[in-house]
Amino acid sequence: MVKSFVRSLAAAAALAALAQPALAQDYVIKVSSPTIHDVTEVWMTEFKKGVEERSGGKVAVELYPANQLGQIPATVEGAALGTIEVTAPAAGFFVGLEPRFEVFDIPGVFDDMGHAARTLSDPAVRDHFAALGNDQGIEPLVIYPHGPMMLLSDKAVRAPEDFKGQKIRTPGATPIHVLPLEALGASPVSLPLGEVLPAMQNHVINGQIASSAVFTAFKFYDVAKPLTTMPNAFLIVAAMANSAFLDSLGDELETIVREEAERAIGVAEEWNTGNLERTLATWTEHGGELISFSPEGADTVLAASEAALPKVFADNPAAREDHDFLKAAADRTRQ
Repeated sequence: MVKSFVRSLAAAAALAALAQPALAQDYVIKVSSPTIHDVTEVWMTEFKKGVEERSGGKVAVELYPANQLGQIPATVEGAALGTIEVTAPAAGFFVGLEPRFEVFDIPGVFDDMGHAARTLSDPAVRDHFAALGNDQGIEPLVIYPHGPMMLLSDKAVRAPEDFKGQKIRTPGATPIHVLPLEALGASPVSLPLGEVLPAMQNHVINGQIASSAVFTAFKFYDVAKPLTTMPNAFLIVAAMANSAFLDSLGDELETIVREEAERAIGVAEEWNTGNLERTLATWTEHGGELISFSPEGADTVLAASEAALPKVFADNPAAREDHDFLKAAADRTRQ
């Protein structure tokens, strides 16, 4: 009987030991991203490290890069519903929930990546966009530049006239994505990032516009070689959290989550400073070609975006105010 009692105590102790990690982790944050091997994955990794350390294990952070939790539309919906705590795609994919997100897709605001990072991290800019998406149950943790927008096509685009007749994937279906390409003679197609590679392989589309890091991370050099820089255009990522989940954390843990999100993006942006050079070097090492428009060609492409703004602002009046605000902030942070 004594032996049986001792065995029971040992079993109970073992079960208690197994249960302790689960009890210690009061909350789990699932973080989704459509990309991998990029500034977003660095941010996610640093965010996980900081939150878990500072929360003393009360908050566990699980990372799901490369569409592991589903394509972008599904993860955006998941964040709004609360089935995913955080998702970090291009800001334009949130336009269906909140039209104001379109402002981040308008070219011509930022001069370069450093300028974009300084502007978006400015306290006044953070405050201005702090409640973005609240009405739909989401809110920003961080908004940051991912990389310069570039166009990969199986038919090289060296001048504005080369857009004609091409089917080009855009990171969103809003007027600021669609109208400029149509004005240049292309047919824009909105596709989640995970569907683009097979679409190019099967010649359903000719190419895609995306952030520079995407092309090497997903080995697009295996399907096409000519990569063209889009003038003064940058992919902006919004890492959006479910508002109800943040509220459920309580003040102390919510503060940790928010502070670690901001700290982590500083680390990630420093890493990303050299990543563009590494990315472009990888592209050329695999036989890829890098193309830039002439100054006149760049002006023509930017003019197509400028011409679309009246339609953008007519459909989305709040975007005009946000655009004016962001341009003023960019002027203030320009070096």
